[in-house]
Amino acid sequence: MKVALVYDRINKFGGAERLLLSLHRLYPAAPVYTLVHEPKTSLWAEGIRIIPTFLNKIPSLRARHEWLAPVAPLAFETHDLSEFDVVISVTSSDAKSVITRPNQLHVCYCLTPTRYFWSGESDYKEDKKLKFIPKAMKEYFKLVDLVTSQRPDEYISISNEVQNRVKKYYKRNSEVVYPPIEDKFYSKTQITSDNRDYYLIVSRLIPYKKVDLAIRAFNQLRLPLVIVGAGSEEAKLKKMAGSNISFVGAVDDERLIQYYRHARALIFPQVEDFGLVPIEAQASGTPVIAYAKGGALETVIAGETGYFFDVQSPESLVATVGKFNKQKILPEDCLRNARRFNFNSFSSQFREVIDHLNYRFLPPH
Repeated sequence: MKVALVYDRINKFGGAERLLLSLHRLYPAAPVYTLVHEPKTSLWAEGIRIIPTFLNKIPSLRARHEWLAPVAPLAFETHDLSEFDVVISVTSSDAKSVITRPNQLHVCYCLTPTRYFWSGESDYKEDKKLKFIPKAMKEYFKLVDLVTSQRPDEYISISNEVQNRVKKYYKRNSEVVYPPIEDKFYSKTQITSDNRDYYLIVSRLIPYKKVDLAIRAFNQLRLPLVIVGAGSEEAKLKKMAGSNISFVGAVDDERLIQYYRHARALIFPQVEDFGLVPIEAQASGTPVIAYAKGGALETVIAGETGYFFDVQSPESLVATVGKFNKQKILPEDCLRNARRFNFNSFSSQFREVIDHLNYRFLPPH
């Protein structure tokens, strides 16, 4: 079975890229077809055969994939995937646009239906890159997204949250296979509640991550908060933050694991499609305080490995941190829960689903 992977673009590193690495670990011979590839900002992809579209010939576009949104579906159509038996598109936007033949199985492993058209449309209304696009053009792009959403033969969703969105927006059924975290995040030594003297955020600093909400809450709490990550909102967030809040920028995984291991709790104020960060934190024995919506509801056990706040406001988060401080959550319970999301479980489940879909898809002899 010859497999090809298709991914939106390879020019950064985050949770979706970790998932792509897990899939490539599962199918090590599979090339990765993509829109653009910027090697300077994607060292993690070294050693993988990457095949970008013709747009990659313009170096200035490799880091500005947002400019390519109007032509991305057409660009993906130019990929020749005819030599493969199974095509797996991993996407939150346009990789599902590739064209396959009737005798090929195209499975979309959906990260979410295109966020700025559907579930996250309101969050992007003030985005400078989208703000001045005429309404008629936006509606056209949404129509294109609906058309390309019908190209995959089958869907797999990364969470129940995404499964519901795929059904709601694309009218497609899907199975759920949870992504794994990398083995290195699981604590190899004894974990305790000792030497945990700050709260932690691990996030890109962009609007929908709601880091500003956490900063407002911790300005009131006056408790130490460490923020790991970088992004377009960094300068604005630093101006908001009190002296009890520190920004450490982007860090490598070794340092990230140390931040996880010494945090009292991870703060997770956004709505995520799934979210690997809460699982990585729990793998270090660190509980999670999360907004009660999205993928966190599937990875955090209320009262056992963390707490949820019901309203996306500083006041609600402040009250939940106060509740958390009066309770005791055992690190070993967090680690036990995180073990549900290991690579071996993912590998066996994903292969089983793909093999089942492929068997069902094959024409009768």
